[in-house]
Amino acid sequence: MWGCSFVATKAALREISPPTLLFLRFGLGAALLVLIVTLTGSNPLPPRDTWPALALMGFIGVFLHHMLQAYALTMTTATHAGWLIGLIPIWSAVLSAILLKERFGGMKLAGLVGGLIGALLVITRGHITGGTLQLPGTRGDFLILLSTINWAVYSVVGHATLKRLGSTRATAGAMVLGWLMLTPLFLFQSGWRELPNLSTPGWGAILFLGIGCSGLGYMFWYSALERIEVSRVAAFLYIQPLVTLIAAVILLNERVTVTTVIGGVVVLLSVFIIQRAPGTGRNPNSE
Repeated sequence: MWGCSFVATKAALREISPPTLLFLRFGLGAALLVLIVTLTGSNPLPPRDTWPALALMGFIGVFLHHMLQAYALTMTTATHAGWLIGLIPIWSAVLSAILLKERFGGMKLAGLVGGLIGALLVITRGHITGGTLQLPGTRGDFLILLSTINWAVYSVVGHATLKRLGSTRATAGAMVLGWLMLTPLFLFQSGWRELPNLSTPGWGAILFLGIGCSGLGYMFWYSALERIEVSRVAAFLYIQPLVTLIAAVILLNERVTVTTVIGGVVVLLSVFIIQRAPGTGRNPNSE
């Protein structure tokens, strides 16, 4: 679902603006998660002392992360976004070394350097010159890069709250608060006036993003982290860029260059090296 999310977002952004899209998407996702929490017999209202942590999670993981990605997708392709998302485990390894004092050996360093080289190939389309890196030509790709760092920060910031409340309840609370943060932007630009612009495929993309990617996707991801060590769960991120590439070519008719493929392969190989490096098996969210 997350692999196809960039394609669905790109399609919806042809008809509505990023704030309207995100307001609808996370409104659906938050409603679904609150319903699931209620049906499982839990109190959908989290303890008051967890609200600041959930608000921070909502800001980082919902508001900021997806605003970066949505605006990035107005300036770059779904394929490039999918490839660059493969950097998330690399940033997670860096944060683990800095914040959790994990050993950062030669294999991790090699993986980090390789990942950056691969991302650079994707961003520059193989033409690595000073002029190519100047904004705004690659602004969308750099916003995606920022969102990958942001997601790694979100994973570290939210681990204590996830452990206390459980994955579904904590994610529901964070998503509700993140959606509330999106509401002023929706109201400010009178986003409801854009709704008539949505076609049937546009509404389909929003339903997929809200119910599938934001609701079920978040719940499945954090439920998996409760049951399986993080390295095994993170390995499935390798599939996401491949799904994005295939979906973008089939549904959006996006053009894929050899350089894009090479850069993406380098990114994925670097992530694999990071995951296989000694000392990466410990789950920072389990402490």
